[in-house]
Amino acid sequence: MEGSTALSTHTDEAAPGARPPQVRQPRLVIAVDGPSGSGKSSVCRAAATQLGAAYLDTGAMYRAATWYCLDQQVDLDDEDAVALAVEELPLTISTDPQHQTITVGQADISAEIREPRISEKVSEVATNRRARTLLVAAQRRIIDEAGFIVAEGRDITTVVAPDAQVRVLLTASAEARLRRRGAQLGGTQDAEALKRQVLERDKKDSTASNFTEAADGVAVLDSSDLTFEETVNSLIGRVEQAQGAGA
Repeated sequence: MEGSTALSTHTDEAAPGARPPQVRQPRLVIAVDGPSGSGKSSVCRAAATQLGAAYLDTGAMYRAATWYCLDQQVDLDDEDAVALAVEELPLTISTDPQHQTITVGQADISAEIREPRISEKVSEVATNRRARTLLVAAQRRIIDEAGFIVAEGRDITTVVAPDAQVRVLLTASAEARLRRRGAQLGGTQDAEALKRQVLERDKKDSTASNFTEAADGVAVLDSSDLTFEETVNSLIGRVEQAQGAGA
């Protein structure tokens, strides 16, 4: 790929059995933003699988960049050093919703980027303006190449893909988000650790992007009192509505 990062992508075909879209459009982008623990990744992955779309977890890219900086012993307080590391980042990310792999060089770090030590440091990379610019450019290339894709993160609806046909802010109460992240981590984190990884991280990241309030034209999907299936179906319903409007 052209660009200032070493980013590359796998655009594997959707798995057999995935529901094909009702109307296949040349470009159909579903952009979903939201805070930590809102369920973005699991909901978007499930929706992409059912729709037969590609899937992009932009948060995984920031986590991979954080892992790389820590692995290379880059001082996260040195903005120039972090930006240089991201520029050189040899990242490969899969866009198959049923087979998510993230590699840096030859190392598969799909599991490692979900560790608490990454969660507690990722904001320091995500709020680095130069690093963010590099990653946003890479995300736009992935979206453009996929064409039909569910992309989720914190600034997808406003910065990365503001022209997406479906733009949703997926949110939930703080209590629900803490509970979900705790369950995701298998109960290994105490209450204070969860607050650092969820609420405090959101506070830090909000200095770089606004993902707590919906921008103009962005629909709000509050999953606090919805089951996982209801949340996925609600998102798919918005996509099908957009597909019908574009027919």
